[in-house]
Amino acid sequence: LAPGGVGAFLAWGDPALYDSTLRILQRVGAYVDIDYDVVPGITAIQVLTARHRIPLNDVGEPVLITTGRQLRDNGLSGSAVVMLDAQCSFLTCAPETRIWWGAYLGTPDELLFAGTVGEVGQQIAQARADARAEHGWIMDTYLLRLPR
Repeated sequence: LAPGGVGAFLAWGDPALYDSTLRILQRVGAYVDIDYDVVPGITAIQVLTARHRIPLNDVGEPVLITTGRQLRDNGLSGSAVVMLDAQCSFLTCAPETRIWWGAYLGTPDELLFAGTVGEVGQQIAQARADARAEHGWIMDTYLLRLPR
């Protein structure tokens, strides 16, 4: 941009939650004098739970927000929202684990699956691979809950 110019970064969802947009702007700010505002969006988590018509948490229970790698390395101990999971780490969970999965949330290409990992895990993995092949990319997230 020319001095005094105006530019924008548009992030899908909430840039403060799991997107790298804010990290990029902070790095740019180390080299260039910039001023920016952050306007929060609707998170993928909010869309996921709204589309599945479920609350994010069980009454009085916490929810962990994590990555697929952390799920694979540490397992599940309650409820967790998992993002950034190219490896379908939910398949490492017990078959009776509940999963609510969504991709391209809030778009016309939205995909949704819900059930137990044993019931729908392989269907999700296949739908994810098919959608990524069709679109060239995929942005998905899911909520896991251990059975009570």
